[in-house]
Amino acid sequence: MSLFSRGTWPEARRIAELLRTETVGGMLLLGAALVGLAWANSPWGDAYRGLADLHLGPLSVADWAADGLLAIFFFVAGLELKQEFVAGGLRDPRRAALPILAAVGGMAAPALIFTLINQGSGTLAGWAIPTATDIAFALAVLAVLGTHLPSALRLFLLTLAVVDDLLAIVVIAIFYTSSLHPAPGLLALLPIALFGLLVQRGVRAWWLLLPLALAAWWLMHESGIHATVAGVLLAFTVPVRSGLAGRFAERWQPISAGVAVPVFALFAAGVSIADAGGIGAALTDVVTLGVVAGLVVGKAVGITGTTWVVQRFTRAELGPGLSWWDVLGLSLLGGIGFTVSLLVAELSYGEGSPHNDHARIGVLAGSALAILLAAIVLRLRNRHYRHVAEQESRDADEDGIPDIYQER
Repeated sequence: MSLFSRGTWPEARRIAELLRTETVGGMLLLGAALVGLAWANSPWGDAYRGLADLHLGPLSVADWAADGLLAIFFFVAGLELKQEFVAGGLRDPRRAALPILAAVGGMAAPALIFTLINQGSGTLAGWAIPTATDIAFALAVLAVLGTHLPSALRLFLLTLAVVDDLLAIVVIAIFYTSSLHPAPGLLALLPIALFGLLVQRGVRAWWLLLPLALAAWWLMHESGIHATVAGVLLAFTVPVRSGLAGRFAERWQPISAGVAVPVFALFAAGVSIADAGGIGAALTDVVTLGVVAGLVVGKAVGITGTTWVVQRFTRAELGPGLSWWDVLGLSLLGGIGFTVSLLVAELSYGEGSPHNDHARIGVLAGSALAILLAAIVLRLRNRHYRHVAEQESRDADEDGIPDIYQER
């Protein structure tokens, strides 16, 4: 048995296309976060906070970004999840076992580290903040740093991040539901069911589907369950085999990566250092330390350690030419916990809490440190990646499909 086995040629091609797409989205996400952070700490910081607190209907602008626009992000993530389980790498239990277990280990270790650091401080509500991996940001960094990374490792990172998204959704739905109101939650199942019935019959008319999606979102919001869960449930109803899930993802991915996530990052990352008590107070708070340690150490230990345990007990071997340094580099990329981590920070401590500000600083600092360490490891392996890519290029047939995929 070989860990990180190669997928099919269509899978490898899809991963390459996804990496190119996510590179742009990741750069927009980073740019929006930097603008938000700079704006919040500029002489115009009051204008920034005034805009974030401005109410449009029942919610503030910041709440619309977190509860509304992120529902689009989770809808796209749900589509990707379903495609992976139905037609992607997760459809084969043997291939799916490693990334699933690695994702579980990569969430358990950060949660444990955060809990140990924050024990007895009254701040344990944020235990899930460092458990999430930002799929767009991680893949964007991978596309920049790992230009010659073997496709099997790229597929592993994507699959791990997809499973991580699913687990994060479960955590939000179960542990971060402040007050549950069953009636709206049950009513939300009606528009979700009607949405599913229509898409299963191939209906793509936006004037039919969008009102149902909005009704499901609002009822889910009123139930006390985070409204983004509605996006995932709606995505799970979209059929994959007919290609409709792929077409929906293609249509909504640019909106998610280009609008929804950057706008959320603009307001979520805009923490005022002065309001947080200064950079010294923030960096010495157990919340900040727990988040940073969880993202950087917890993710690396959890993902790499779980992968080693699977290898040890199954007697599997790494693929030809691969090294445990490759696994460590990917594990460090898993410590980029941007979008969902910022959301969980707000759900954990509430807007305006100093713990929320410190948690957000921890997410930004931890993600930046994870990128730096991953860059060092992956750049050191770049020569090896280049050698592997050159070998695969020599093996390519006249149609550009490497011989290693021909039997598949």
